[in-house]
Amino acid sequence: MFFGRYEHSIDEKGRMTIPVRFREALETGAYITHGFDRNLVVYSTSYLNTLSEKVRGMSNTDPDARLLRRLLFSSAALLEFDKAGRILIPQFLRDAVDIQSNAILIGVGDYFEIWSPSNWEAQNALLDDAENNIQRFSALDL
Repeated sequence: MFFGRYEHSIDEKGRMTIPVRFREALETGAYITHGFDRNLVVYSTSYLNTLSEKVRGMSNTDPDARLLRRLLFSSAALLEFDKAGRILIPQFLRDAVDIQSNAILIGVGDYFEIWSPSNWEAQNALLDDAENNIQRFSALDL
């Protein structure tokens, strides 16, 4: 499971260190792809396989299903860790979500997200709104 929040720098080649706890959970492999909120998402291979089965089970005649396939799979890249525990985030993914020299890693349970600091600031403002959170999450029966 992925928990916590970390800020890491990205070097000129697009490499970023992944926290040891996150690397340990990705020993069987990982993929990075577009998220839904102007962020990137890193899935373990097993989680992506489960997600992939669900998506492949959707009808090819459903335009939203086709868009979802394109979003998830056309931008997916296999991640490899170097000896220093870094991954290379492809340039097109960094550009798509405005990640430059720093990134915020957010553990969200079964996967983790990578955000540009400015996009995370906007997202975090939503999370800091206690009154709206009560309304937003009340139907989830937590």
